[in-house]
Amino acid sequence: MYWGRQDEQSAIRAVNAAIDEGVNWIDTAPFYGWGRAEETVGKAVKGRRDDVYIFTKCGTLPDGKEGSLEDLRPGTVRREVEASLRRLQTDHVDLLQFHDPDPSVPIEESWSVIQELIRDGKVRHGGLSNHPVDLLQRAIRIFPVTSNQLQYNPLERKIEEEMMPFCQANNIGILGWGSLAEGFLADSFNLGELAPGDFRRRHRYGQPDNYEKILAIKRMLRPLAEKRGKRLVDLVIAWELMHPALTGAIVGIRNEKEAKEMVGGLDWRLGEEEVKIVEDALAFWKSDA
Repeated sequence: MYWGRQDEQSAIRAVNAAIDEGVNWIDTAPFYGWGRAEETVGKAVKGRRDDVYIFTKCGTLPDGKEGSLEDLRPGTVRREVEASLRRLQTDHVDLLQFHDPDPSVPIEESWSVIQELIRDGKVRHGGLSNHPVDLLQRAIRIFPVTSNQLQYNPLERKIEEEMMPFCQANNIGILGWGSLAEGFLADSFNLGELAPGDFRRRHRYGQPDNYEKILAIKRMLRPLAEKRGKRLVDLVIAWELMHPALTGAIVGIRNEKEAKEMVGGLDWRLGEEEVKIVEDALAFWKSDA
């Protein structure tokens, strides 16, 4: 996956600007830059660790062929946690999530390790990521699941059908990734200006028919945001956070400016007419587009 180059000092300043704005949790993973993201977060929060909750993941490893594989064997989970703690320069993570399911290891076996890490004080809470309902059901028979991280945005709403009701019924929080549809729903996004190697050029959102639908939706929604003195991304985040099952929306930022703009939708409670405008616009899109 290629998002383009990122300067470490810019990233550190972005994290600190976000904390200054009141953001109090950071989601990261060893998979992001194979440890580089965790190292950057560790440097950014040094001296202000108590101001922020750190969420990281485990289980996704390099396969030696420029790809990745899933490994949630107990020994692997323990080794990954120790490596993450070193990179993050901390003695605990507030939430440890299994990055993706590992079909070769029973979840009962891997999930039990999380409980041991919690007992050891190295992990405060255990969560899952991209796990279906049946694996959640098996995990909670052992001990509670704090959260499940899943794709959710106006273009990706499949979890509303089964996952969200299940999580609400079982007191499991949902962290939404892809909140801005990989950036396609950002105000200034321009597919043609992306770097040649950017994965979004090959994304299904970037296919001509789908991209035209997204541009049409943005044209319909932008006046609604502007009427409130807001941006399109503010509307997207406000719409997502309306759902009672969604605990938090993950937004990627690159610099201080984006960090300060990230919170623009938090004070917006959409009214019935505004929700109708959004839903009418989204009728141009189908989740299986």
